[in-house]
Amino acid sequence: MADRNIRRKPLPSQAQAAVPQTLPPDWSADLTAQFRRMLSTRRMNELSKRPGSQRRSSSRLPTEYFVESRQPPQLPPRHAYDANTQIDPTPLRDVPSVPGAHPLLSPPLAPPPAYSSLRNIPIIPTPPTDSKSVRFRGMLLSLSNTPCKWENPGLLDEALGAIPLQRIYEEAQEEADLFMAEAASMGPSMKPAWGYQDCVIRALMKWFKRDFFEWVNNPRCTVCRTPTVACGMAAPLPDEQARGANRVELYRCANQHCLSYERFPRYNDAFVLLQTRRGRCGEWANCFSMLCRALGSRVRWVWNAEDHVWTEVYSVHRKRWVHVDCCEEQWDVPLLYTQGWNKKLSYCIAFSADGCCDVTRRYVRDPTSHALTRSRCPEGVLMHIVREIKDMRRRDMDKKERFRLNAEDMREDAELRKNIIEALAYSISRILPGGDGGTGARPDPDAMKAAEGRQSGPMEWVRARGEGGRNQNRDQRSGPRDPRLP
Repeated sequence: MADRNIRRKPLPSQAQAAVPQTLPPDWSADLTAQFRRMLSTRRMNELSKRPGSQRRSSSRLPTEYFVESRQPPQLPPRHAYDANTQIDPTPLRDVPSVPGAHPLLSPPLAPPPAYSSLRNIPIIPTPPTDSKSVRFRGMLLSLSNTPCKWENPGLLDEALGAIPLQRIYEEAQEEADLFMAEAASMGPSMKPAWGYQDCVIRALMKWFKRDFFEWVNNPRCTVCRTPTVACGMAAPLPDEQARGANRVELYRCANQHCLSYERFPRYNDAFVLLQTRRGRCGEWANCFSMLCRALGSRVRWVWNAEDHVWTEVYSVHRKRWVHVDCCEEQWDVPLLYTQGWNKKLSYCIAFSADGCCDVTRRYVRDPTSHALTRSRCPEGVLMHIVREIKDMRRRDMDKKERFRLNAEDMREDAELRKNIIEALAYSISRILPGGDGGTGARPDPDAMKAAEGRQSGPMEWVRARGEGGRNQNRDQRSGPRDPRLP
């Protein structure tokens, strides 16, 4: 071999080593050079023994991109089949080679599949980017400030002066005793349907509608007390704007001998409404929610995209939010609008001093017949806006209070999902053999609580807003019957 012919530098003998002497300075460098020549010769001898084709391919292959090929793992046996009797699958076709790629390299990975055709993918909160979503976010942020105006202790004390507390508390105590007696008659383990604080809000709702606030469609003329006719909108005066009126409706007297104009400011300040005591659903819900807050209850102001608002009060006795509509004097009737008014809803957003929540699932149980398209922003963007408002309202809260509110949100989300599941189960039960089959033999239990018709406003106002009930008196209707009503 070639390495045997290399002349090695002789080492000093034992006799010479016994004599203390120093090695020459170039001895270590010469020994290193000899080692490198020997190692290089051995490598050349190993390469000369390999076949020519393997030697050419290995010289071109970049070692940093080499991928070791492995056998694919065997698939587990299928259910209900014996693995010993299965026939080997037909080998797949060879992967087409990519131009410019080395044959020993693994083929490139296929692109991930597209998920656009899949449904019910979990929604991820995403911030708004398009102009339409940004405008919707700004509107919701503005609406979320309404409940914060009711947290002034001095103004709440002033609102208590307008409430006949003695009357409210006496009626509430009487009703609470009835609920307790009813529960006691059904057994010692039965719980009353509603607690004392719930009865206080129920008594407040009755007094508010019957004795305190006035529903106004077209205000009467202040000169001759004649009904007026709408003429459009007018700019608010400085005094009206200072009291929270951003919109002013203009009406003209229907009396030909008077023809005077009447202004109807739409006030947004709940404490101004304590003096005016009139308006429509916006003024009613605003003032009533503030009075509920003055009595110590936690309240929500629910905004609906179809031009309606109402209130939700938290029941400590039932540990959930309760629907309250003071305009209709309805308590815990969430299907009033879809089942009672036969109205379709898209967005129902509840605002409180503690945050925000999308409560549409509480009021729309059947999306196929009572839901409108939610096109103001994607669902992920709406989820991001709701979380943003929650974080903004709970930023300065105590840690324990935030944990309590988060647990309350989880219970409410479970309740809303339960509502949808129960509605689907009821719809399926009507299709199965033995169900009513749509004949109306067994109505929905929640729909039984819905009102049959609207109580506030004349019939012209009801038809104009598309809020006709199911069994209203048809003799009072002017014009042809609405084909949407049964």
